[in-house]
Amino acid sequence: MVTGSQVKCVFYPKFYKLKLQFILIKYSPCFISHHSWIGVAHMLLLLCIGVSTSKAQSEKSPNILLILADDLGYGDVACYNPDSKIPTPNLDQLANEGMRFTDAHSPSTVCTPTRYSILTGRMAFRTGMRSVFAGVQGPCLIEEDRLTLPQMLKNGGYATACVGKWHVGMSFFDSTGNLITDNSIKGVQRVDYSRAIPDGPVDRGFDYFFGTVSCPTTDWIYTYVENDRIPLPPTKILDKSSLPKHPYSRDCRAGMVASNFDHEEVDLVFLEKSKKFIEDHIYNTPDQPFFLFHSMQAVHLPSFPAEQFKGKTDSGPHGDFIFEMDYVVGQLLEKLEKEGVAENTVVIFASDNGPEVLSVIDMRSSYQHDGARPWRGVKRDQWEGGHRTPFIVRWPGKIEPGTISDQLLSLTDIMPTCADLVGQELPPTAAEDGFNMMPAFLNPNLKEMIRPHILQQTIKLELAIRKGNWKYLDHQGSGGNNYEREGAWSMRAYALPDTDPEAPGQLYDLDSDPGETKNLYSLFPDKVRDLKDQLEYFKKIGRSNIK
Repeated sequence: MVTGSQVKCVFYPKFYKLKLQFILIKYSPCFISHHSWIGVAHMLLLLCIGVSTSKAQSEKSPNILLILADDLGYGDVACYNPDSKIPTPNLDQLANEGMRFTDAHSPSTVCTPTRYSILTGRMAFRTGMRSVFAGVQGPCLIEEDRLTLPQMLKNGGYATACVGKWHVGMSFFDSTGNLITDNSIKGVQRVDYSRAIPDGPVDRGFDYFFGTVSCPTTDWIYTYVENDRIPLPPTKILDKSSLPKHPYSRDCRAGMVASNFDHEEVDLVFLEKSKKFIEDHIYNTPDQPFFLFHSMQAVHLPSFPAEQFKGKTDSGPHGDFIFEMDYVVGQLLEKLEKEGVAENTVVIFASDNGPEVLSVIDMRSSYQHDGARPWRGVKRDQWEGGHRTPFIVRWPGKIEPGTISDQLLSLTDIMPTCADLVGQELPPTAAEDGFNMMPAFLNPNLKEMIRPHILQQTIKLELAIRKGNWKYLDHQGSGGNNYEREGAWSMRAYALPDTDPEAPGQLYDLDSDPGETKNLYSLFPDKVRDLKDQLEYFKKIGRSNIK
C-alpha cells in the first residue's frame, strides 16, 4: 500500500483548470458508475493537494534563480539587438514576461572581479587584486568574515546552491600541506586531491556546490568540484587534437583533464545538476525557499557547443554556442514550471562582462553579427561595450510583464535587492557598492533614478565613474585591450582617434555621444574635477552606495 507521504504530487498551474474541466465533463453523472466516482474523487483529491502545494509556495518567500552567462554581449541577445543573427527565443520570452534593463552594467570588464562583486555587493578593486584567477590559483578572493549573498539568504531561511563556474579562487595544497600559488599546469600537477578545499563555495554561504574551479574549458584544470572535494581528479594532459578546430577554439590551454570531463558537454552537465537540485529541493523541502546561482560556461571561449547544437544557427560555432546558452535558460525555466514553482520564483538573468575580442572580430566579418552593438568596446574595455550587458528579471504577479527600464543598474545591486526581497537588513560592512533596485522592479514608471552614480573597473584596475549622462575614465585608452597590437586578436580596425590625446583621462557625454567618440576632458574641466573628486572619495571611504 502506498501512503500519502510516499506520493510526490506535482502541480502544474497552467493546466489545472483545463484538466479539472476535462474530468468533470468526461465523468459527469450521465456516464459514470459508482466505482468511477471513487476514481474521480481520488483525482480531485490529488488536484486539491496540488492547489494546496501551489498556495503554500505562493505564500512563502519567493525562490531566487540567478543565471549568469559568461562573456555575453549586449548585442548577442535578440531582444536587445534587432539586427542579431542569432535566435534567443527563451531570453526574448523571459523579457516578454518580465522587465528588461537597458542600462545595466557588470562591475568589471572581466570574470573574477565581477563574480566577487555579485557575491558581495562590493567592488573587487577594493581587494587590490589585478587580473583573474587561473588553474588552481587561490586563496578565495572573498574574505572569510565577509557577508555574502548566499549567506545572507541562508540567514533568511533559504537553501542555497551554486552550479557552474566559480572563478573566485580556491585553496589547494600539495602533499606537504603547502598552499599552491602557481597558476599554470605545474600547479595543477602538484595538487594533493585527498585534501579538502577550505575556502570554496560551501565555505562562503552555499549549502551545495557543483562546478569548476576557474573557467571550465580554458584554465589548466578540467574536472568537476563537488562541495569541498574533487571526486575524480584530472590524471592526463588534455589532447587538444580531439577538440574542434575553428576561429573560436583558441582559448583552451592544454591542461590536466579528468576522464569524465567532456569540453563540449560542460553546460549540459551544469544544466542537469541545477535541474536535479530544483527537483530534489521541491520534493524534500517544498516549504523552504531556495536560491540557485547557475553560473554558465557559455559563451566564454572556446566556443564548443554540444553535438545537438552544432549547425543550429547560420552564425557558426559561436552562434551555435549562444543558441545553446539560450536553450539552457529555457530548460531551467521549464523546470520551474514543471515543479510548480515558477509563479513564486524570481528569475534574474545577467552577463559577467561584454563579448570577447576574438568572437566579436570574427562574428562581425564572417556573420555580420555584432555582440557589442551598439556600443564601443568589448570585454576588458572601459567603454560601454565592455560592461553594459543584458539584465532581465521576472517575478510573476509582481513585475509587470513586457516592461523596459532605463534605470542605471550594477550587478553589485543584486545583494541589497535580494536583502529587501527577503526582509534581511544588511550591516554597514556589507554590499558597500550596491543599491536596492526593488522599487524599479515593482514600478516600471519610476522616474527618480535610484543610482546617482556607478563605478566600473578593468582587469588592470583602471577605474571609471558615471553620474547621469557624464562618464569619466580615470585613465587613457581602453583600460584593457591594446588597440595597437597586431595578430589574430588585433583590434586596430576598430580603434577610434582620441580627440584629446594629451589629456590624462577621458570624459564623455553619453546623451549626445553614446558611442564615446568625443573626449571632452579639456572642454569641461569642472566636470572632470567633480567626477574625479567623487571617485577618489568613494575609494577613500570604502563604499559608494550613498547619495
